[in-house]
Amino acid sequence: MTTPPQAQAIAERELCGLVNGLAAQISDHVRRRAVTLGLTAAQATALRELTGPMTTRDLAERMSCEPSNATFVIDKLEKQGLVERHPHPTDRRAKLLVLTDDGVALRERLLGLLTQESPLAGLTAEQQRTLQELLEKTVARP
Repeated sequence: MTTPPQAQAIAERELCGLVNGLAAQISDHVRRRAVTLGLTAAQATALRELTGPMTTRDLAERMSCEPSNATFVIDKLEKQGLVERHPHPTDRRAKLLVLTDDGVALRERLLGLLTQESPLAGLTAEQQRTLQELLEKTVARP
């Protein structure tokens, strides 16, 4: 038996509301943790996503923002001595973003803080993996 379109639309609306609610809780959590380290939420997100050397374009994609916005955030992190721009080995137009030693240390502190009282903390590791798998099936990745 198939679900009537109206019931399916209601179910999708409710699911979207839950996903949006979770995203808002995560954003608020990141913001609150960032403040304790003297960072903005965008700076904390950039540090969290800088898992290794990458271009500003790659970072912007991970941050879900425009490269110009990521550049603004990186400029601030660079002034704080947390990030350096290095020449790209194969593209002379691009720069690689690299965390400094201070940036690595702050990132580690941030990651520790983000796990404390996380909106996802109520889920077991298995439930978190299941949620991740389900979201990966729905979110288009380049």
